[in-house]
Amino acid sequence: VGGGAAGCPLAARLSERASVRVLLIEAGTDYPPGQEPPEILDIFAATAYADARFVWSGLKAAYGPKPGNEPDRRRRVRYPAGRVIGGGSSINGMASNRGLPSDYDAWAAAGATGWDWSGVLPFFKKLETDSDFDGPLHGKDGPIRLQRYASERWPGFTRGVMKAVEDSGWHNIADQNARFEDGFFPVAYCHTDTMRMGAAWRYLTAEVRRRPNLKVLGGPRVDRLVFDGLRCTGVRVRSPDGERDISAREVIVSSGALHSPMLLMRSGIGAAHELRAHGIAVVADRRGVGKRLMEHPGVNFGCFLKRPARLPAALRRQMFAGLRWSSGLEGCPPGDMYVIPTNKAQWHAIGHRLGIIMMWVNRSFSTGEIRLTGSDAGAPPDIDFNMCSDERDMVRLVKGVKLLAKLQAHPAVQDNVEEVFPISFSAYAQKLAMYSRWNALQTFAGAQAMDASSAVRRAIIRAMIADAPSVDDLVNDEETCRAWIRSAVLGHYHASCTCRMGRSDDPLAVTDASARVYGVVGLRVADASIMPSVPCANTNLPTIMIGEKVAATVLNGS
Repeated sequence: VGGGAAGCPLAARLSERASVRVLLIEAGTDYPPGQEPPEILDIFAATAYADARFVWSGLKAAYGPKPGNEPDRRRRVRYPAGRVIGGGSSINGMASNRGLPSDYDAWAAAGATGWDWSGVLPFFKKLETDSDFDGPLHGKDGPIRLQRYASERWPGFTRGVMKAVEDSGWHNIADQNARFEDGFFPVAYCHTDTMRMGAAWRYLTAEVRRRPNLKVLGGPRVDRLVFDGLRCTGVRVRSPDGERDISAREVIVSSGALHSPMLLMRSGIGAAHELRAHGIAVVADRRGVGKRLMEHPGVNFGCFLKRPARLPAALRRQMFAGLRWSSGLEGCPPGDMYVIPTNKAQWHAIGHRLGIIMMWVNRSFSTGEIRLTGSDAGAPPDIDFNMCSDERDMVRLVKGVKLLAKLQAHPAVQDNVEEVFPISFSAYAQKLAMYSRWNALQTFAGAQAMDASSAVRRAIIRAMIADAPSVDDLVNDEETCRAWIRSAVLGHYHASCTCRMGRSDDPLAVTDASARVYGVVGLRVADASIMPSVPCANTNLPTIMIGEKVAATVLNGS
């Protein structure tokens, strides 16, 4: 259930065995090989998720910490989750980093036996063809092709930021997936110079789709799981033709960290008192379903770029290099922080003139939750990331803001920018981020005015994305900095951990180390939701790895 970054590898690998019959159900449109729209092939990271055709409508999330006993006045921000074959891998930024060995050793320590670094490495290698590096930590014949941009190809703004990083004492470690110390590097991406390498068209190739034991069903939505007592016997599917039940010996839910727990809860698996409050009959009382939602909390500095520093027409990709660094905060693992400049902020003309220095907590501790708003499948979830609720995350973000201030003041950055400002996206900026002809016209006119007049430029920046304190205010007053972080903190579409793996005696664990759901039979979950904690990585590659590893587990009879 779900043809995303985990579901596509699952379907492809399971159907390699001729005796296994596989049905892959994807709520979004299925685009067979050669029929993909250009928008989801595009390697500019913001193209597909700005298009309403490829995402779930109505999803909004609260990011900052819960207000305690005060009324909840936090803003809800659009959260684009892929509703298309390939799921998130068809709309995301395509960054392909694994994280650190310590991430997976921590998973095993939390009860996910066999998911330590030595247990997951074979599947990271199995999924990839690394075009730049070889050796015992890399794969050379997997479906997902990885490539990087050499420093000679980095645009002016990116070069300036990375020069500031280097002068601050960090070195180029070249390969973030095989060298695990702090340093900067060209980021690995799953695309060529012209085309995305999403899970759908790398795993569900024309040859794979010709297998008689595999069927891909695009369009219908799975409303709920069907049970006979405690045994999951199939799914109830809704399409324009009506409802029908589809039977299966085993069901694997791969609908992502937002929708997998929602499907389980609608089907009677979750905290019993919450299910009963929505009139849902309880099949299994698992109070961890939807809880411990994790992400990478971060804040951004925006930069109005001088013309030579902007993304040249010859390059479509806008992010090229990143920095992994350690906060040194007690109890936090090395490599727990991340910085990456982007040489173009959005698809539109104003976005072309803006660069961003993004900074986030790479190994966070704050947790939120996903709650039902109704028992009907059409009711959107209440998504609450509750970021910075753990003081360790707030302390590190304050530390990161000081690093951003240091980097932006470096001459190599200042030579490429007109001005730098902390970002606090307005509702209007969020509307402009959605692709439409009207938004294209508005931003084109605004961009011309910004180039022509510094006063107009500052007014537009202030109205759209920088209604916030100055950089100096943030550095010199910690409470001002904390208040800005609480209001401006955002995630990076790395939702995870809402059906996490754990020991059988862990009351918040939802699945065992074989991805089987506790308390029922014939049901597994395989996607980012089963991560025990969010890794120090963009979650695309780890999620594909999960699909590979769970498929092998199923075929091995575990």
